[in-house]
Amino acid sequence: MLGFTRVRRRTLAAAATATAVVLTIGGCSSSDEGDKKAAGTEKSGGAFPVSIKSALGTAEITEQPKRVVTLGQGSTETAIALGHTPVGIESYPWGSDKTGYLPWIHEAVTKAGDKLPKQFTGGEEIDFEAITELEPDVILAPWSGVTQKQYDILKDIAPTVAYPDLPWSTNWDQQIGIIAKALGKPDDAKKLTNTIEKQLADAAKTRPNYKDLTFSYVYNTGPGTLGVFQAEEQRVKMVSSLGLTVDPVVNTFKETEGTDSALIGLENAEKLKDSDLIFTFYSDDKNRKEIESQPLYKAIPAIQKGAVVVGDNNPFVTASSIINPLTVPWVIDRYLPLIDKAVVAAGK
Repeated sequence: MLGFTRVRRRTLAAAATATAVVLTIGGCSSSDEGDKKAAGTEKSGGAFPVSIKSALGTAEITEQPKRVVTLGQGSTETAIALGHTPVGIESYPWGSDKTGYLPWIHEAVTKAGDKLPKQFTGGEEIDFEAITELEPDVILAPWSGVTQKQYDILKDIAPTVAYPDLPWSTNWDQQIGIIAKALGKPDDAKKLTNTIEKQLADAAKTRPNYKDLTFSYVYNTGPGTLGVFQAEEQRVKMVSSLGLTVDPVVNTFKETEGTDSALIGLENAEKLKDSDLIFTFYSDDKNRKEIESQPLYKAIPAIQKGAVVVGDNNPFVTASSIINPLTVPWVIDRYLPLIDKAVVAAGK
């Protein structure tokens, strides 16, 4: 399973796992917008009690949480970066490596000398019993697909912080702000977002040749389909933050409601003719062979030239699709060589 956008943001892109759901077509946005939404909290300053409003209810956190549980994506990484290794996290088998964990989470927790969090089933089949046994002080799920019914059960276990607006639609910097408030460290939110932006900007400086290149980030939900992620979607935002420019044609596609993407159909593949590079991913080898064998897909100029950036393993695809304090440094050094290779193929 990958990780994706609002459509149950884990539903579309993991076309990438026809068996699971698409990688939360992650809706990212600019810092300005994230600052505007300001984490959706009512009280700040790090003093408890803290009230955090969400679309599903208000979490009243009376004191500094010690036992943290996370659902969805990104909350685990941000909590760790703030010095709070969760006691329990939603499992994500599709993106995990041989350790059974997302590798950047395993590395960070191990490096900190902390105990690895217990993993439990999330998504549509949340293991409420496992969460209850963890005796959490707070449950963090600001970028998730938690339903009202699930939330009503979770809030009886511990104060639960859900998304401020729509499921799978919280901006990456907004999510950091929400979690920092919930953990009593609101002043650290901006430090984390600044660090992430600097890491991406510093990487972009090493590749000045990227600035004149356009790209489209596409996905499929099976043979005959074609979708394009929009400019503010997290995986696209990560690439553009490395210096490349989103092909202007992307702005002409109508968003598939709540997804930060547009299903344009394979018949419109020729509209991507001016994209210097194509970024994409596949759910598995079978999916890749099916998609790459389609004449209309193969006719896209960047595809013809081999100017394609394709994640070569599930952990990488997952990490490059979500922006948070642990994924960005983990991804950058792995991403640049892949992009460089595609740039050469493009003849740029």
